[in-house]
Amino acid sequence: MHHNLMNRRDIDFQLHEVLVVDELLQRPRYREHSRETFDAMLDTAWRIAEERFASHARLGDEQEPRVVNGRVELPGGVQAAVQAYCEAGFLSASADEAVGGTQLPVLVAQACLSVFRSANVATTSYVGLTASNANVIEKFGSPLQQSRYLQALRTGRFFGTMALTEPQAGSGLGDLRTQATPCGDGSYLIKGQKIFISGGDHELSENIVHLVLARLPDAPPGVKGISLFTVPKFHTDEQGRVGERNDVALAGLIHKCGWRGTTSTMLSFGEQNACVGELVGRPHEGLACMFHMMNEARIGVGMGATMLGYRGYLASLRYARERLQGRAPGNKDPLSPPLSLVAHADVRRMLLAQKAYVEGAYGLALYAARLVDELRTEANPQRLHEVTLLLELLTPVVKSWPSQWCLEANSLAIQILGGYGYTREFPVEQYWRDNRLNMIHEGTHGIQALDLLGRKVVMQDSAALSAMDRVVHATLADARELPGLSLQVSALQTAWQDVTDTVATIRPLLHQNADSVLANANLFLEAFGHVTLAWSWLRQSTVAQRALESGACTGTDEAFYRGKLQAGQWFFRWELPKVAQQLALLRTHDDSHRAMRDEWF
Repeated sequence: MHHNLMNRRDIDFQLHEVLVVDELLQRPRYREHSRETFDAMLDTAWRIAEERFASHARLGDEQEPRVVNGRVELPGGVQAAVQAYCEAGFLSASADEAVGGTQLPVLVAQACLSVFRSANVATTSYVGLTASNANVIEKFGSPLQQSRYLQALRTGRFFGTMALTEPQAGSGLGDLRTQATPCGDGSYLIKGQKIFISGGDHELSENIVHLVLARLPDAPPGVKGISLFTVPKFHTDEQGRVGERNDVALAGLIHKCGWRGTTSTMLSFGEQNACVGELVGRPHEGLACMFHMMNEARIGVGMGATMLGYRGYLASLRYARERLQGRAPGNKDPLSPPLSLVAHADVRRMLLAQKAYVEGAYGLALYAARLVDELRTEANPQRLHEVTLLLELLTPVVKSWPSQWCLEANSLAIQILGGYGYTREFPVEQYWRDNRLNMIHEGTHGIQALDLLGRKVVMQDSAALSAMDRVVHATLADARELPGLSLQVSALQTAWQDVTDTVATIRPLLHQNADSVLANANLFLEAFGHVTLAWSWLRQSTVAQRALESGACTGTDEAFYRGKLQAGQWFFRWELPKVAQQLALLRTHDDSHRAMRDEWF
């Protein structure tokens, strides 16, 4: 049943042939692992994902969480799934051994997590948020906070959330109103409301630790006045023992079009003026601490979007192979047997587009995970700086590109199934609904675009862009050795040069009139994302081409590699050419929508 979740051969290809995970075994942090331990973790992930997560994915969509007598009830199967996940060690797979982790490479841990996201993205969100919450407390929390929460979070005894959004403040975090008043003993009274808090209330664990953004009484206005606090659902002592209920109230559940199995909550802090929290990090630096969690979550959103696209692709591929419909355009004999859908050119076009989107995005998301491993283990300061820059630059792309184009893959999957695609008797409509949320999760496309063009490509005198330039040219040099990839090499070289030239052209204007340039930042995000995905495909195509030229692969392996080359070729021919027009338009500084007046709509 492996084909139902994703292509296991693709995981092995990415880990061992493209990203060469075995190189990480030379680093002290990972030297206790081996190819065998990696495979064992993936096998375990697949078994639990199929048996525990996939089995209630539809049920969780049909039977949303509800409040009964003040308590949240979840559909059957969620508790057993997260318990199996935690007992198998996945919640702390990449954490330090000192805090109960197994120090698995982040690359392998993310590959395992991708299997769970493929099986059931809604249930996986509970454990994904908890792991990120624990990482923030481990990095910025006080020794007391760590003793109270960290081990419980790493083992799944406690779960965690992040509480940012308020009714009047979504992306504009500078307008947050939640207050934190010092009590004089190191604790704070928290008062305010938060909405859209995923996993904000449930009974899957003994406790829920909320990471809450709030303002101190002396806080300056805007984002520079935001602090971060741990606010547990139940009071917890120094040994992590749970006590009385804190003053955190469930104000209601929010019902979204997708991810229906995840509780999306409205929370009220301090209705009785007795909500106690503890400061994380230093005063007024909460946003910097929270961004540590948000950046992890952004990569997770991109991976989740990719896996939903992947599931839709495989479901529509299976349907296209089984469904008989129509005849070849030149066949006028109505008595001849109908063809399977996959035999029709337009269906193959839609399948190939899906394959190009999802497998290209998967390679990019895992590359980001590989960069995190280097951040944790790199000893060379210069290389460490370069890796930091690359991850900063690519994070908004990893979040946004799959959220847009793997959603398009889901749309194509629905199209292939025809009328059945819109029905709940088939899964692809749920994949689309679930994926539609990812364009907004952890920051809209507009927010990511402003971050990419307004900050990342110009920060430190465009040092991040220069780092990516070196990576792209290394890939081009490697692929240039293979004559069969000469057209892709030339196309990527031209597109990448277009990107760097465009940045050089508009960069001075970012200082003179930033608003006019950033008004079209979404166009740059899409163009930059397409070039980045072309780079991801050239990396995969180089490995596939060498494997075929070795003459050592036959049968299913040969078909796998040829499929890679064909998908890469399609992306270069049909998607990458869009970039030239987008960048040319960006350089015109068109102000059509910026100049539009409210009264003209």
